[in-house]
Amino acid sequence: MEKNQYIVALEIGSSKIVGAIAEKTSAGYLSVRHLQEEKHLNSVRYGIVQNVENIKSSINRILKNLEGMIDGRITQVYMGVSGRSLHSSLSEVNRSVGSTEPITRELIDRIIHEATSTPIRNHDTVDIVPRAYYVDKVETTNPVGQFGSSIKIRVNLIVAKPALKLNLNRLMTFGVPAKDYIVTPLAVAEQILSDSDRELGCMLVDMGAETTTVAIYKNGALIFLNTLPLGGRNLTRDVMTGLSVLEETAENVKKNINNPLDPSNVSDVVIEGVSAREASNYIAARTGEIIANINQQLADAGVAADGVQSIILIGGGAHLGGLQQKLEETIKIKVRLGQNPPSLNILNNEINRMEYIEVFSLLAKAADMIPDGETCVELNKYENGPTFDGPLPPRPEPVAPQQPAKPTKEKPKKQSAWGKWADKLKNLMQEDDDNDDQ
Repeated sequence: MEKNQYIVALEIGSSKIVGAIAEKTSAGYLSVRHLQEEKHLNSVRYGIVQNVENIKSSINRILKNLEGMIDGRITQVYMGVSGRSLHSSLSEVNRSVGSTEPITRELIDRIIHEATSTPIRNHDTVDIVPRAYYVDKVETTNPVGQFGSSIKIRVNLIVAKPALKLNLNRLMTFGVPAKDYIVTPLAVAEQILSDSDRELGCMLVDMGAETTTVAIYKNGALIFLNTLPLGGRNLTRDVMTGLSVLEETAENVKKNINNPLDPSNVSDVVIEGVSAREASNYIAARTGEIIANINQQLADAGVAADGVQSIILIGGGAHLGGLQQKLEETIKIKVRLGQNPPSLNILNNEINRMEYIEVFSLLAKAADMIPDGETCVELNKYENGPTFDGPLPPRPEPVAPQQPAKPTKEKPKKQSAWGKWADKLKNLMQEDDDNDDQ
């Protein structure tokens, strides 16, 4: 019987780190029961690790806790890649080919590899996503097996500042290596968007603590990806600065206003000493700026507003009261909240929450990537005692313990008449000596 595979994924955000383990059966059934997280502030800014040692310690604790849950040892992990500098860059490669031979998969791979030959200044390529194929100037979804004299491939290079992946590599120097790096927004899109979403045109908006990532799909392919340096924490800080309160207080106020994006209808109540209406003014203003930037991504991608049929909203900031409605009113596109990957069966109700959609998507993507027979976890093994093929041998009769022998008293020896006279003479002589001393 084939053994199940275990997949471990880590997702590092601006406000928390999340690690989880999925189990994959030989039939491909994927389930998750164990998840650990640690919240942090200021060790990661805009998705880029700033304090490597602090985050390394957090990751170590998360993995140790997960190991305790499964009674095993984690040997490798899949690491999510996201952050402020992550974006797509369009590249195009043309190649003349012999019209007598069919186009092969190997040829396509070589042409795609050529797309990365020209480096982008101050950026590293972390992934390559094909966008469109053309054989003799005619667009096709799959050129393999076709004949033609020329082929053109347009690809999206997913690039980021070198520091993004460099610091991720530094994190994994504590003993557990990274099996592979997965671009988080691409994994999420692959797992939660339907074929019709990608074909008709959609915008995946992941609003995190300090960044908002926008991925736009059309005709079944990714056509644009960008990360904005704005997120839910910007709203909190505006309240904190404007009303002179601690960040924790500002965050609680933001969460406890029913719809802070409509200040005129917010009840003028006081929450932890803060006016809800005054706080709403700050929250609504900053959210308006974020929505305007999201809308601008359509223009930057060269997509008309009617070219996108839906917006799928995820991330911690997606829970802001009234955000879904405000997006629809402003951008004029239907908005819905994303759901956890349907390919993953979440067995623990306590972790079955949308805020973990990124790490769940990483697990599902890694489950497709991991080679057969490999695993991220070595389970502890225990040796069994001896076994017998036949009947058990007869049990020996119990033997009563022997009682220790009682000690015997020595009888005094009988003294002879000469011995008695000698003792008496000795005593008389001792008395004379005593009298002479006086």
